[in-house]
Parts: sequence; C-alpha cells; structure tokens
Amino acid sequence: MANTQSAKKRVRASLRKRDRNRSTRSAVKTLVSRARRPALPDAASLTSEEVRRAISALDKAAEKGVLHANNASRRKARLMSALAKLTPVAEAPQKAPGKGSTKVAPAPAKPAAKAGKTRS
Repeated sequence: MANTQSAKKRVRASLRKRDRNRSTRSAVKTLVSRARRPALPDAASLTSEEVRRAISALDKAAEKGVLHANNASRRKARLMSALAKLTPVAEAPQKAPGKGSTKVAPAPAKPAAKAGKTRS
C-alpha cells in the first residue's frame, strides 16, 4: 500500500486513467468487430463506412496513448486488406472515342548536374 501522500494520489490517478483507457479500448474493439461482422447475412462482411469508423477510433486511441501506434497501424492495415479483398478491382479506363491518340508524353529530362565551384 502507498504510504506517502503523492503515492496515494498517483494510485487514484492511475485508477481513473485505467477506467478511461478500458472504455476507449472496449469501444475500439467493438467498432473493429462491427466492421468485420456482416450487417446483413447476404451483404459483404466489410462496409467502407464501418471500416472508416473503426480506423478513426484506432487513430484516436493511438493518439491518446491507449494503444501503441504500431498496434493501431497493424489493425488498420488488416482491416484495409480485408476490405480490399472484398471490393472488386477497378478496370483500366477505356479510351474515349474521337479523342485522338492516348500516347503519354515523355517525362522531362533531368537537369544537368551543377558544376561544383573550383578553388583557384
């Protein structure tokens, strides 16, 4: 048990922080699980709106220090990769009729290296 007044105060503060961090961590877990769970049985399991909410909550938790930044980043990456697997890949855009050639202009040449100053 804490003996000094400052140690007792730290115990009280850490209990307050623990409760706040637990609620934030629980909310993040809920949002991530909602993003992964299908809203309707025949619908896709991940919706971009739910994923967006979960990513926002992960960012806020990492900003507050409730979650480590790398932990939040890893969870966001997993959500995004799961979402990417479900969404169809967009096809390459088709050439518009009557617009002429679709050749890409060559990239501009790199500027010549600057000549260094020489000592005399």
